[in-house]
Amino acid sequence: MSDASVDRHAAAIATAAWAATASCAPAAQPAAVPASRAGAEGPGLSVVIPVRGERDRIGATVAAVREHLEGRPGGWELVLVDDGGAEEGAEGGAEHAPDSRVRTVRLDGPAGEGAVLRAGVRACAGRRILLLTDAGAGTPLDELARLEQALGRAEDGRPGEPDGAGGPDGAGGPDGPGEPDGADGVGGLGGLGGLGEQGTARRPVAVLGRSRSRLGRALGIPGVPGFRTGTFGFALFDGDAARAAFAASVLDGPAVDAEVTRLLRRGGGTVAEVPVRRTAGGRGPGPAAGAAGHGRGRGRRRALVELLRLNAGGLAVAAVFLALSFHVFHGLWADLDGRYLNDALQDQNQWEWFVGVATDNITHLRNPLFTIAQGMPDGVNLMANATMLGLTVPLIPVTLAFGETVTFALVLTLGMAASAWTWYWMIRRRFVESRWAAAAGGALAAFAPPMVSHANGHPNFVVLFMIPLIVDRALRLCEGRSVVRDGVLLGLFATYQIFLGEEPLLIAALGMLVFCLAYLLVDPRRALAAVRPLGRGLAVAAAVCLPLLAVPLYWQFFGPQSYHSVLHGDNAGNSPRALVEYAARSLFGDPETAGRLALNTTEQNAFYGWPLLAFGAAVCVWLWRRPAVRALALTGAAALLLSLGPRVPVPHSGIVLPGPWWGLGKLPLFESVIEGRVAMVCAPVLGVLLALALDRTLRVRARELRTLGLLAAAAALLPVLPLPLTVRERAPVPAFITSGAWKGYVNEGEALVPVPLPDPGQADALHWQVEADFGFRLAGGYFNGPWGPDRIGIYGAPPRHLSNLLRDVRYGQEPPEITPQWREQARQDLEYWKAGALVLPDQDRADVLRQLVSGLVGRQPERVRDVWVWKVGAQG
Repeated sequence: MSDASVDRHAAAIATAAWAATASCAPAAQPAAVPASRAGAEGPGLSVVIPVRGERDRIGATVAAVREHLEGRPGGWELVLVDDGGAEEGAEGGAEHAPDSRVRTVRLDGPAGEGAVLRAGVRACAGRRILLLTDAGAGTPLDELARLEQALGRAEDGRPGEPDGAGGPDGAGGPDGPGEPDGADGVGGLGGLGGLGEQGTARRPVAVLGRSRSRLGRALGIPGVPGFRTGTFGFALFDGDAARAAFAASVLDGPAVDAEVTRLLRRGGGTVAEVPVRRTAGGRGPGPAAGAAGHGRGRGRRRALVELLRLNAGGLAVAAVFLALSFHVFHGLWADLDGRYLNDALQDQNQWEWFVGVATDNITHLRNPLFTIAQGMPDGVNLMANATMLGLTVPLIPVTLAFGETVTFALVLTLGMAASAWTWYWMIRRRFVESRWAAAAGGALAAFAPPMVSHANGHPNFVVLFMIPLIVDRALRLCEGRSVVRDGVLLGLFATYQIFLGEEPLLIAALGMLVFCLAYLLVDPRRALAAVRPLGRGLAVAAAVCLPLLAVPLYWQFFGPQSYHSVLHGDNAGNSPRALVEYAARSLFGDPETAGRLALNTTEQNAFYGWPLLAFGAAVCVWLWRRPAVRALALTGAAALLLSLGPRVPVPHSGIVLPGPWWGLGKLPLFESVIEGRVAMVCAPVLGVLLALALDRTLRVRARELRTLGLLAAAAALLPVLPLPLTVRERAPVPAFITSGAWKGYVNEGEALVPVPLPDPGQADALHWQVEADFGFRLAGGYFNGPWGPDRIGIYGAPPRHLSNLLRDVRYGQEPPEITPQWREQARQDLEYWKAGALVLPDQDRADVLRQLVSGLVGRQPERVRDVWVWKVGAQG
């Protein structure tokens, strides 16, 4: 579509929207400028100045505007909008400047900023419109040239920012962070690196408010007033785009700029921001910003109300996501002290321990990347484990106030909902118009069967709210509008994600790489055009990321207890059947079938079900003409194939074929990835395809076809609806621990040795340590650490003879004959662990274990409350 046709279309929309609402408007509202006169036949520039009780200023302002615009090529007009609140008001300004190009629009009575600006824009005919709400001319009109330069660059298809004037990050889309900057409307909204008076470096002035959208950013919207009552203080627009956006706006108060900015972006435009100067005598933004303190307070309250109204849909979506997340975890919330996720294996114990040890390290000013709380005497490299320091550290106040289990439940519940919301935001911003289509896609991306499976105990694969932001920022780099800024933010986002989960980031990066290669196949021209800005942006991101991560990553890969790769077996890939079956906690799922096809209950990494995969394939066929759909289809197919692992068994045939992961799995970093998890890439792919299908279906005029499309989507989603996670009663902590009786048996620097020692199969002792506020150290444990001279990563502490013997006897093996060699080996192992006491709680085969340990240490135990204790430390 040509620029001229776009302009005509926008003008037609504006005229139609005004005509549809004219009948219910107040009698004094100005008539809209006819489309035949607006734009092409109008003056080159229309200037709109609201007048609200400013009779002492308006005359001088009008004179200054006329002087600046006189002789301007293309002509100009000045529209004064008086809401009736001034005793002399706009008429006074017009009398001071008798000129046919200066017109007055008078409203019936005092009106909000939004109503005033809407009336002024409706009355304009210019090809460009300048909103000058600061009637005191606090922003010099010389700054108009910078705005015109930016708007001219945007209209030429180039980034809408003048050289050296990048705008602040647009942290908001339809309802949230991250709209791009640069194009239809270019406003002096307070960019980066502006100059203050007399050329001194100062914080750029945001003429919508000194804090520039602080409130709006909190609600996830860019370019909205903060706590000031002003709207567009000094902003230049394409005339037709402004008329269309203001005609479609409904807010009458100070948040109209947020609404108009959003409408411009939804119409396909982008909004750039440039810094502007202010004169020393300028008074803050907004026509009545300095009138009185109580007026400012009312404006702030009204801005908040309007922002909430503007975001009601987005807040409703967030509420739905939060309710769905609570539905998944409500069994855990029902009794946080007594319930344990039934399918978590030992992962809930481990992650609550991570929460506790991070809190303990920080509050005692110890190294947050290392601990000797378990794994005595070697300790644990916390950076090399999924400790999620990006959340466990900020949530230390919650942990101190309410405990580790509350933090665990909060991270899972809020993290899953937040992940759904950011996927929703990205899908709506990039792919669809319908809010609820995007919400359905976001819900599928975050609550897909693999995510629900990992919700049993892997928060790092559930709390993925940064991944959509990283994907969106990478796509911004491909657009090339602000490579440095977007690269810096991408580096910061990636850095934070490193402290949430490295493996999810690696898998996401693999998915993005596959998508890029797929896009290169389906649309090579656009893909190649994005290579240069993307490469530059990634270099900037690396320059930001690496210095911030230098010490943590060095500690992870070369510090104490670091390792090179993790052994997870040869069967970590997905069975082909797992792609089309249902997960244990899906509505149509069968736990027994899912259990046979997965590593364990927390690793059901595919299980999308054949109806959903068939639906996704049908959507790809339906929308195949769209390059993004083709690239998504290839990405999803590649992810499913890679997830099959290095060897792919053909069902019911006994034949094993080499899988595509065979070569990739030998590369550094990828050698530690559980390859079945790569199928999780398909969750957002299917989410986007679902949103596209629903968005297109909702716009089908034929009711029968629309109903058929919605039923097809429902049939695909119904089988995989998530069920609540099952819970069980948690094993009680021995009174020996909770009473503090252990303090008489374990000295400073010694380890408590549970019988059997904690390991990945049984780690309740980690919960003992949490309940004891990390007062003692543990031998054994459940973590990732090195084993052997090659420092291969294993789960748990390196096994020793005594730890193996105690475990084997606990689970059914007959104890050996106690010989001097066994006693000596036990002595050496206890000395290695720096053991203070062996503790045997009540459990199956406790009598057998008690006799075995007594024989090994050469003495009978002491019964202390509800455990048997052998004191073997320095004073034992």
